Amino acid sequence: MKKKIWLSWSTGKDSAYTLYRLQSENRMAVESLLTTITTDYERVSMHSTQKKCLDLQSESLGLPIVKVEIPSKCTNEIYENQFLSALNAAKTEGIDYIAYGDLFLDDIKTYRQNLHKKVEIKPIFPLWGLETKTLARQMIDLGFEAFITCIDSKKLPKSFAGRKYDHSFIDDLPDSVDPCGENGEFHTFVYNGPIFKKTISAEVGEIVERDGFIFADVAAY
Repeated sequence: MKKKIWLSWSTGKDSAYTLYRLQSENRMAVESLLTTITTDYERVSMHSTQKKCLDLQSESLGLPIVKVEIPSKCTNEIYENQFLSALNAAKTEGIDYIAYGDLFLDDIKTYRQNLHKKVEIKPIFPLWGLETKTLARQMIDLGFEAFITCIDSKKLPKSFAGRKYDHSFIDDLPDSVDPCGENGEFHTFVYNGPIFKKTISAEVGEIVERDGFIFADVAAY
């Protein structure tokens, strides 16, 4: 019997590619997506993706979503309590692992590992250690399509917000910016790719700046 997995899902390209890898290898069964929602805005945390966009991804992927709800002014204690509740639910349902799309940040990996020890459910990192310049190009060549939904204004100019994540975007990135945005330089919303049953119709709307970040509001239908 295959081991059962929930996949930590941000709506972005790294999560999508992680799902692609897991499904292609076909050694484990992805049972659900696991997503953090900021309830005040009804958006996916950090990526600022509208809840409707998330729901359309779920529909096209054919996977349910477990939503971890947090307030906009969220302390780490509140976040951990909410997330641990979800992990306990996963354990109760017989889930063996939670998969993450992290690439190389050791502190993030260690944080997740320590958090998981509290519920004795193991985290796995299918993309860990992959070379990001190669990975970025590979995702695009495989047919993943995404918009840039959020950028760190200290690392990228406003003009990068709302762009498509394509070879041209990567070519235009400063050398200091990771092509997968692993250091938080930018975040994405994926609307098409080999894991989707149908393309999600999406378009970029208003672009706003808040708290040092620039957000491109992507609508999907």
